[in-house]
Amino acid sequence: MRTLQPADWARPRGYANGVEARGRTVFVAGQIGWDKDQRFQAKDFAGQFEQALLNIVAVLREAGAGPEHVVRLTWFITDKRAYLADAKRIGEIYRRVMGRNFPTMSVVQVVALVEDEALVEIEATAVVEG
Repeated sequence: MRTLQPADWARPRGYANGVEARGRTVFVAGQIGWDKDQRFQAKDFAGQFEQALLNIVAVLREAGAGPEHVVRLTWFITDKRAYLADAKRIGEIYRRVMGRNFPTMSVVQVVALVEDEALVEIEATAVVEG
């Protein structure tokens, strides 16, 4: 994998402007903050965010991949203010679950998600070498 960073651009914080990768592509459907039994243990944004990331890692494992293979994340959030208010904790959770891999990312606020209790949904794309 190679991060694409135009030399005259300011460095982004917590994500990459672009990533070049070769290998087997793994697509992970939008994961929300419920557990393996489809129950929400957390009611807050950060708690659901952590569970969504853990769900992504579990699906990646099924493909023999891990967080280090993720090249793109797309987040759908229902409350931008909740996201911004807990940004520090969200960063800590991200680094604990995903490591120091900062792929391309987009964060989009939406009116609602299909599951009424869901506060965040995250899609992932990974590329596994070989």
